[in-house]
Amino acid sequence: MKSGLVIIPLLFSLTLFSQNFEKVTFDKSHSEGYYLALRPASTEIKGVMLLLPGFGENAESIFPQSKLPNIAYANNILTVAIAGGRKLYADESVINRLDDAIGHIKNRYNVPPDKFVIGGFSAGGTISLRYVQYCNKKDTEVPAIPQAVFTVDSPVDLFKIWDYFEREIRRNYSDAGVGEAKFISEIMLDEIGDPANNANEYNKLTPFNTDLEAPGNEKFLLNTAVRVYHDIDVEWQLKNRRRSLYDSNQLQSSELINRLLLLGNEKAEFLTARQPGYRSNGMRHPHSWSIVDEVDLVQWVLGNLE
Repeated sequence: MKSGLVIIPLLFSLTLFSQNFEKVTFDKSHSEGYYLALRPASTEIKGVMLLLPGFGENAESIFPQSKLPNIAYANNILTVAIAGGRKLYADESVINRLDDAIGHIKNRYNVPPDKFVIGGFSAGGTISLRYVQYCNKKDTEVPAIPQAVFTVDSPVDLFKIWDYFEREIRRNYSDAGVGEAKFISEIMLDEIGDPANNANEYNKLTPFNTDLEAPGNEKFLLNTAVRVYHDIDVEWQLKNRRRSLYDSNQLQSSELINRLLLLGNEKAEFLTARQPGYRSNGMRHPHSWSIVDEVDLVQWVLGNLE
């Protein structure tokens, strides 16, 4: 969906953030019961772009990694960053925190419930997808109905990410990959068990189950604009991590988008990165916020807020 002209700021100004950046606590009982808001200077807020960082990252981690808040600011979109915590999935605690945060944002900034778009990086995208499915299913019980959702190299199938963690540990090649696989899978084992013995719990939490023949939770995205972003650089993965496409998040993401298209959702899109992913420290990495074309995404956000 296209909208009109998107304003592109000429400079990425740190002064802009220091003058307009706001930390808002909505739950004093929780260490992550706050959000960071970058409110546009205009009195007219066109809508909210809610961003979630990766696993275990705080809300502050988003701003150095992406120009999305800067471009959204220039186009009268309120950017809000909130952490999902050490979670790969939207369980009850995450859903309750998002409900509380969105309710608070809605009241504080006087935003209608149909003027929200949500998205996230890695686990933040996984959570975003499942939360939007939850909102669409419980539409009369939630504070807002996001009009669109996007993911940035996110795992969309919890069954398959568990299988990947097991392969990564067996390969024992990348210290970073093995450490992450062990750490997150141990948390999952403690909280929800393993997929072989707890399939019902996984089906409840996963945004998508590739192995299901009938539509699963993806059916709750039929009327929602969906984008998934991936940097398809198998050469980098093979050389640096000894991973094939079989180990990539994009395999299941592409199948999710295909299923949505087959179900009739013409607003479901798979976007290949137009530029290689880089971290803010200059390190090349396909798993990065920078794989998103920020101007194009803000245009998409504006189009879905109309």
